[in-house]
Amino acid sequence: MPFWPSPISTRDVAGSSVRPGWPVAMGGRVWWTEDRPDEGGRTVIVRRAADGTRRDLLPAPWCARTRVHEYGGRPYAVTPDGDVVFANLKDQRLYLLADGGEPRPLTDDGCRYADLLVHDGQVWCVREHHDENGKVTRAVVAIPLDGGEPRVWASGSDFYASPTISPDGWHLAYVCWNHPRMPWDGTELRVVPLTGGPAWTVRGGHSESVLAPSWKDDSRLYLVSDASGWWNLYEIGLHGDGARALHPAEEEFTLPPWQLGGRPYAALPDGRLAVLHGRGDLRLGLLDPGSGTLTDLDLPYTGWNAALAADGPRVVGIGYAATTPRSVVAVDTATGRHQELRPDPAALPDLAYLTVPEAVRIEGDVHGFLYPPHPSAVEGAPPYVIFVHGGPTAHADTALDLEKAFLTSRGIGVLDLNYGGSTGYGRAYRDRLKGQWGVVDVDDAVAAAEWLAARGLADPRRIAIRGSSSGGWTVMAACCRSDVFAGGVSYYGISALAPLAAHTHDFESRYVEWLVGPEDPQVYASREPLALVDQISCPMLLLQGLDDPVVPPEQSSAFADALAERGVPCTYLAFEGESHGFRRTETRAAALAAELAFYQQIFS
Repeated sequence: MPFWPSPISTRDVAGSSVRPGWPVAMGGRVWWTEDRPDEGGRTVIVRRAADGTRRDLLPAPWCARTRVHEYGGRPYAVTPDGDVVFANLKDQRLYLLADGGEPRPLTDDGCRYADLLVHDGQVWCVREHHDENGKVTRAVVAIPLDGGEPRVWASGSDFYASPTISPDGWHLAYVCWNHPRMPWDGTELRVVPLTGGPAWTVRGGHSESVLAPSWKDDSRLYLVSDASGWWNLYEIGLHGDGARALHPAEEEFTLPPWQLGGRPYAALPDGRLAVLHGRGDLRLGLLDPGSGTLTDLDLPYTGWNAALAADGPRVVGIGYAATTPRSVVAVDTATGRHQELRPDPAALPDLAYLTVPEAVRIEGDVHGFLYPPHPSAVEGAPPYVIFVHGGPTAHADTALDLEKAFLTSRGIGVLDLNYGGSTGYGRAYRDRLKGQWGVVDVDDAVAAAEWLAARGLADPRRIAIRGSSSGGWTVMAACCRSDVFAGGVSYYGISALAPLAAHTHDFESRYVEWLVGPEDPQVYASREPLALVDQISCPMLLLQGLDDPVVPPEQSSAFADALAERGVPCTYLAFEGESHGFRRTETRAAALAAELAFYQQIFS
């Protein structure tokens, strides 16, 4: 079947991901980062002055990106004078950039740094060290801006996040956790006196995820905890006394911290908090901590990144909607008015080609977003592609995504699946995947395909599945364990468990234990696609970056070789210089062109 002609090209999609992130607001000025595919995937820091003028602070080849946990996070901080401290991608050193000057190195030890905070002439941050034997250690350190040796303030745990200093400068609070837990499983909020003395635990443990602390005053903190089964906001005393939920609700007030540096709420001068909350997408609202009253702001955004910054009564964040790309947005909380400080510079297609998703429930319990194909492109029951997000502890949102519009405008529907294990729907929904990876996610994907067919929404012979990273695992496993899919597309997907656990990066090196269980050849063989490859018959498209430290390229190449040995049609495309997530315009365009050609083939 020829696809319906569309004005959305591969180049339009590949160049559309100029994603802003990590806003900072101070003195009428706003800073943020931008990932730019047309500059080789470089990340720049942008500053918007009070008069509205914008300026890139980092010329090429500088790139503000940290590799802590490999997924990185907030790569910069702003000093009270408006200078910028940032982590440079190439050498991972910290640099100080004064206005109009050249970056000056602050570190020279080959470590990695993230979650930066400037206080009292020092940059406080999480430091990650890799020794010559591959051992990884982390600590919370303070590095003088005028030179000098770093001082270690917290060490001994496997992971750290969210260093924050009390207003009087006497205490440092931070979050820590240890293998085999991930930060959404169990963390501790700890406090250490900066005047000397041991640290103590304020809140948390093995089965409570405590995140995003900040100081209300010198003796009390705000934090996010999932003690109720949902990530809610709490207030607590310095020594763990007087804990109080500010607005108990079966909603999430943050997202999982795959990257360090997220701030899902911000304090305002009148004592209220600007907060993010909801199921699936997060809305922006104003919370009175005293009364617990939460009022949503009337804004044209269906969701926000979990990173807010406040400058007086003004809140700055990254908002999005189905027809609005991720944009830097300033909201005056006194009036409710908003202003887009940085909309996406890419030209958007005619809005008629952008499908507004419908939130759907599959089999009464599985969540997803349905993107029907463009009506004029449909002749009979259309083909569909089920999108499976990565993580797997992550979720699909409703942000404008030209990859989906690229397909729907050509007559291919999309179902973006939040299978069991996804975030945004409480801890119990996350925990559906515990020990069941390769079962629950696969069953939910198969149920989604059958749901589309049973309701006449899709041609049952023309339903494909695609996903990236852990989503690629689900794609391969679903094609092995079911015959409902016409084909599968895996971006840097996982095909074998033991090699993954042995060779992936430290942050996720014990993750398989939670997802599947301790290493057991029999259990692993019942789950992993490479062991089930004899059961697959549908064509596959596998795409892989050759510099991927998270999912080694052998995961895709081994599966491609196994398919070829069995005579199953498979295309394997490997890209030099790409890591875990394609950043370059040319790579993204080539991958999408290959994907479209693949659908053309299998849907015919």
